[in-house]
Amino acid sequence: MQTSKLGFSNIQKIDSSIIVELKYATKDNFTHQVIYDFKTAVARTGTAQKLACANRLVTEQGFRLKVWDAYRPVSAQKKLFEVYPDPTFVAFPDPNFSHQKGVTFDLTLTDAKGKELQMQSNFDDFSERAFRKFKRTPQQEKYYQILNSAMTSTGFNGYKSEWWDFRDSQMDEYPPLIVDPNDYN
Repeated sequence: MQTSKLGFSNIQKIDSSIIVELKYATKDNFTHQVIYDFKTAVARTGTAQKLACANRLVTEQGFRLKVWDAYRPVSAQKKLFEVYPDPTFVAFPDPNFSHQKGVTFDLTLTDAKGKELQMQSNFDDFSERAFRKFKRTPQQEKYYQILNSAMTSTGFNGYKSEWWDFRDSQMDEYPPLIVDPNDYN
């Protein structure tokens, strides 16, 4: 992996058309608490570049990506795990894993104007409705396939228990690194 891809980038500086609404920067999440003090979505530069490619694919079809979570500090993961210590949905805090490494996105599909499209469940629905194998309506299936196809074709793997969770297929090539997203505004 090129050294230039190992650092972090503000995803909107790579692609300003990606919508960012970080749920854990607000009380609009399953904990009903503010979990972190930043509103800038950052990720490893290589991972963010892949996300921009996925966004281009959905944009060509009249849609956009909306990111609910990206890099999440270990301190934030600890707060989430204290509230919901079930590793099926909330991973154990580990600086060498997923959001805490900056190689994972929680996201959805929107129309061209940014309105979220109907998916099989809401974000952070910790039930079987969140599972990728859950039976969707034809409209939900269409949107899910557009999202999933764009993400997997650009180098992401979907997490089986959350339709919204996509991890960089090269995540193991990134070493742990802690940053302050406020430094990337």
